[in-house]
Amino acid sequence: MVAPPDNDVLWARGLHHTHGSTPALTGVSLGVREGEILAVTGPRGSGKTTLLKCLSGHLAPAEGEVWFNSAPVHTLSSPSRERLRLDRFGWIDTEPQLVPELTAWENAALPLLLRGTGNRSARHTAMEWLDRLDVGMCARRRPARLDQSQRQRIAIARALAAEPQVLFADEPTAPLHQADGTQVLRTLTAAARSHQITVVLATHDPDVAVLADRTIALLDGRRTGTSASANGSPDAESRAACSLSV
Repeated sequence: MVAPPDNDVLWARGLHHTHGSTPALTGVSLGVREGEILAVTGPRGSGKTTLLKCLSGHLAPAEGEVWFNSAPVHTLSSPSRERLRLDRFGWIDTEPQLVPELTAWENAALPLLLRGTGNRSARHTAMEWLDRLDVGMCARRRPARLDQSQRQRIAIARALAAEPQVLFADEPTAPLHQADGTQVLRTLTAAARSHQITVVLATHDPDVAVLADRTIALLDGRRTGTSASANGSPDAESRAACSLSV
């Protein structure tokens, strides 16, 4: 087992996963640097969601390694991966997954409250993000009284309010109209850059991918394209190949 490079906050090598008898990932390797926004592109069914779930600890890969801050994730127990997701990771799903019994601000503050943050501080932080995403007026409403766009913005506010070290976003603007989606994505990427949040963003939309620092492409569970980072350093797939040849 080879430890990842020091400058990669997230690193994966040789990931394999299947859904039933259908391969979802076949030997995918990558590295993500701290503060980088990485877009994972490809058509529906290409393996984007499975890759994000393996990287974030939602799924344990059938084969391969996942490292976060030079510590292995793939060997952690299920409770330890759950704790890692609460403390260090954020997740934005394609569909907003809100707790129906909670108000908008309570949903946005939920990760902070679960960490033990005081009610007043958690509410203040949640309200700041709801306002930035133009849903502050919904703070006291429950999800059933909101439209899909408002619910998705609250889900995004919840992910950002927790200030995760790595934020995973799986087609986060899918429920939004194009104009709303563009505005929300610009807020998300600006927040990530100002707070040094690393983002792994899955999308099939090239207009979304252009907001990222770097893009990798998947097709049928395999990487089909490699783009160098801005400084021209080799990506994780090249480094992993080198380590295997030593």
